[in-house]
Amino acid sequence: MDSTAASLSAIRALDTTLGVIANNIANVATEGFKKSRVILEEAVPSGVSASIGRVDQPGAPIPDTTGTSPREGSNVSIEEEMAALVVTQQSYTANLKVLKALDEIQGRLMDLLA
Repeated sequence: MDSTAASLSAIRALDTTLGVIANNIANVATEGFKKSRVILEEAVPSGVSASIGRVDQPGAPIPDTTGTSPREGSNVSIEEEMAALVVTQQSYTANLKVLKALDEIQGRLMDLLA
């Protein structure tokens, strides 16, 4: 049961990660937007916890054509977000395989006991 709970907590943490990535991508062209990152940590006694932090590095400057003060673009990099999306997808797949394997093992145990 601990393995099931650990995989389910990891899937919940990955869901948080996916939401943050989606928000970052949706705001890639939003002036002054600061991206967020999810930090995954081991939870006690087992599992994964997710915490969200903002990345405060400056975005690329936006060329000023009106003579007003300089503006700052978003600090989101589509390439970086897509790489994080691939890692998140692979992590989902791995945790779903763990749950499937645990289900098969429990099924076989039930067959042996019957």
